[in-house]
Amino acid sequence: MKCTGLLVLALAGCGSAATSSQLGPSNPPAGPRPPIAERRPHGISSPHGERDDPYYWLRDDTRRSADVLGHLGAENAYTRAMLAPVAPLEARLFTELRSHVAQDDATPPFHDRGYWYATRYAAGQEHPVYVRRRGTREAPEEVVLDGNELARGHAFFSFGAHAVSPDGQLVAWTDDTIGRRQFVLHIKDLRTGTLLADTARDVAAFVAWANDNRTVFYVGKDPTTLRADRVLRHALGEPGDTQVFHEPDGQYYVSVAPTKSRRYLRIEVSATTHSEVRLLDADHPAAPDRVVLPREPDHLYDLDHLDGRFVLLTNAGAKNFRLVEVDEERVRDRTAWRDLIPASADTLVEDFVVSRRFVAAAVRQGGLRKIAVLPARASSFVVDANDPAYVMALIDTPDPDAAAARYRYTSLVTPSTVFEIDAARRVRTALHAAPVPGYDPRRYVSEYLHARASDGTAIPISVVYRRDTRRDGRAPMLVTGYGSYGSSSEPAFDASRVPLLDRGWVIAIAHVRGGQEMGRAWYEDGKLLRKRNTFTDFIAATEHLVAARYAARDQVFARGGSAGGLLMGAVLNLRPDLYRGVIAAVPFVDVVTTMLDTSIPLTSNEFDEWGNPSDKAAYEYMLSYSPYDNVAAQDYPAIYVRTGLWDSQVQYFEPAKWVAKLRATKTDDNPVLLDINMAAGHGGKSGRFDRLHDVARETAFLLWVHDRPDRRAHAGGRVR
Repeated sequence: MKCTGLLVLALAGCGSAATSSQLGPSNPPAGPRPPIAERRPHGISSPHGERDDPYYWLRDDTRRSADVLGHLGAENAYTRAMLAPVAPLEARLFTELRSHVAQDDATPPFHDRGYWYATRYAAGQEHPVYVRRRGTREAPEEVVLDGNELARGHAFFSFGAHAVSPDGQLVAWTDDTIGRRQFVLHIKDLRTGTLLADTARDVAAFVAWANDNRTVFYVGKDPTTLRADRVLRHALGEPGDTQVFHEPDGQYYVSVAPTKSRRYLRIEVSATTHSEVRLLDADHPAAPDRVVLPREPDHLYDLDHLDGRFVLLTNAGAKNFRLVEVDEERVRDRTAWRDLIPASADTLVEDFVVSRRFVAAAVRQGGLRKIAVLPARASSFVVDANDPAYVMALIDTPDPDAAAARYRYTSLVTPSTVFEIDAARRVRTALHAAPVPGYDPRRYVSEYLHARASDGTAIPISVVYRRDTRRDGRAPMLVTGYGSYGSSSEPAFDASRVPLLDRGWVIAIAHVRGGQEMGRAWYEDGKLLRKRNTFTDFIAATEHLVAARYAARDQVFARGGSAGGLLMGAVLNLRPDLYRGVIAAVPFVDVVTTMLDTSIPLTSNEFDEWGNPSDKAAYEYMLSYSPYDNVAAQDYPAIYVRTGLWDSQVQYFEPAKWVAKLRATKTDDNPVLLDINMAAGHGGKSGRFDRLHDVARETAFLLWVHDRPDRRAHAGGRVR
């Protein structure tokens, strides 16, 4: 019988195109057979030679190729067939996950120019509704934007940003109905509900009003790279828009936002290692912008403005950043800068908000983020907590006269609670505790541990499990990590963990280098030519947890997404024996080929993160760890890979190629599953309930692998 297509190959098991090495060591298990991607020689040129990429053909920038779409369809069919035995479990997990989501919930309101604004969800609704009340919190509710109405008829919907005009009569917003973060700008008259003709397509999320109530600023994107690279001005009712700023250098991303004073609009121009802020006059929107501090190598700064002064977060003379204030007219005179939070070797300053009555900052000490409050007329203090591992995050409200700093607190066992703390009296008030139906925090316990890396560095680990789960070396465990861009993996509550915790699993977060948990040096020790520290830290954390009997040696699982998917791919190549199963969500796994191609979104902006491949040392170092390039003829654990066809952050073809190469090279019979959402991008499904389907499937995969034989070629098909 002749196979007529990839879908038939996936479901019926026609294997003429597959060699024995592609199918595993011997006697592959009966059942669905994976699609085997054809090898088509393709040279990838670089200044240092050419590499063959036989699966390059899976890249289709149009996303219309019948050949490619047929293969992706076959991958989805195979994944469905393989997971069919646990489909009822997946359905039960979805029900469990949904049961922990409050049907009706709302954020605590904030005051802005005569209105109280809030965001709420209603029973059964997927998307947020932005609402307001005029004058008092008890006034009749007005709907500003209803995401559920806007999402109607779209397979995907996500808000970008929204801003109400200063007079409260208009709202401008951006939304994405594809999943590729190519937003559309809309403007609505809140008095009549009429949608204005003024619009723009393929823009970034950001939007801001000038003080004249008729001029909107938004951010455009490069049509090829999708880099946010320009600011445009639109006057209501007038044809065409005016470009007020364009950044040609591919290292930089551009955004726009108002200052707290509303005197200016900030154009923020940010690269990995340096930045620049330019100001637009909000009262004179046609006036040219001006630079606050010109960009210079290795200087990162951000600022806000209120009452004739700037408050700046800067790394000038401060590796871990410092917070300073300065009179507006003397901002370029660094001798005039006055420290609010001085430079410190053990305190990283990450964020801040300003008010006439205080300045508040998010500071990280010992790997944990806290809130520092600096009252205008009293001594400063730090808000701390008693949980072993936790995180606090500032919430910036627009009222410049606010007397209390607002922040969110959460831990591995504590759902998010929004607090306000009066800056002068130090009185803390809980405004809103996120309801989690069916969850009792007393049943769970968290710990904050440290593993020892190969170079002696102490690696923090946050751990959570049920109190009745014994630490006897028999529990299954999921270890997660990220470790890139200086983005810290926070020990925050996540209700999607509850189904695993209630089944006796231990869940750990490895705070590996490449994040910023332990300060700026922690980030620098996990990037560029030190990137391998990220991977070896994760391995060290895993080994420590097993040695300390938190988990069974043969039931350790790992998960990471995006750059955390790079982490998964790297540790799979380095130590596949450590893990029973791995989940890689939207994984960045084809490092060298991607960094050689500046037409791919994110590439040129990230030379300071991964390295510029024109440099031979950087090229060879990236090549030495790139997951796709280092797939080896060895046994691997079971692997589940999730991606989205419209992903603009990590293109779908990276995981598709990686899966194809894994299947063709590895020596075991463990499954490698590729799950492609054909109507979403980097973040997966967009609705608050819809996205739980992704979590349910990942959890079902973990439980499925936990219960089935580990089919590796050695040790009788089991890892010991």
